[in-house]
Amino acid sequence: MNTSLVLTILGPDRTGLVGAVADAVAGHGGSWQESRMARLAGQFAGILRVECPTANREALEKDLTSLGERGLTVTVAHDVSPAGGGGETLVIDITGHDEPGIVKRIASTLAGLGVNVEELETSLESAPMAGHLLFCTRGKVRLPDNLNPAELIEALEKVGADLTVDVQ
Repeated sequence: MNTSLVLTILGPDRTGLVGAVADAVAGHGGSWQESRMARLAGQFAGILRVECPTANREALEKDLTSLGERGLTVTVAHDVSPAGGGGETLVIDITGHDEPGIVKRIASTLAGLGVNVEELETSLESAPMAGHLLFCTRGKVRLPDNLNPAELIEALEKVGADLTVDVQ
């Protein structure tokens, strides 16, 4: 029987970090299932899900934690995903002028509607021909059963006068 683990990793960026984690996982019969990783401000950060034989879980966790000796902080959590859950899943794209607190206002709006954020990516991009920065976000959200996509769009557009919201 296999067990699923969710790992977060963080450390100063350098060659070999992903390989060190992959070596530990493979060394215990594990399988790398999915991940999101990036270099941000000189740090390498990631989140990933691995599966390994239940009998090897403790040894794998110990080896992953020992990567701290090499400057990589690894936190291990056990997968506690509920079966099924919620309503429709949508991809949202939001673009608008960048301003302090925009992520807080978007997150508060989503939480207030009972929307669960499953994935979220944000960036700042140069506005074409304007010379200022645009806030861009793309995410996957799960709506509660009592909310339709049009209501979500309407609520998000109220967050900022210039926000455009696209839903797929």
